[in-house]
Amino acid sequence: MGKATILFKVYTEAGNEQKVSDEIKKVMNPKGMQLEDLAFGIKVIKVLFMYEAEDGSSSIEEALKKVNGVTQVEVEEESLL
Repeated sequence: MGKATILFKVYTEAGNEQKVSDEIKKVMNPKGMQLEDLAFGIKVIKVLFMYEAEDGSSSIEEALKKVNGVTQVEVEEESLL
């Protein structure tokens, strides 16, 4: 089937964005990552992954949810390459 990309929004406990970002980089090897301001001091980490489309992305989402300090994970965009 080919490769796909998925972009997640990762919400963290207030002030833990850098710690969570470092942990995600260490254990998951994302293709890209950036911190984005939402509003009123709330920040979200956008994390991009590439994966084999036939494997699905649910395992990536579950792994993100298990990272210490993560409160919520949303799929922002998913596409086939």
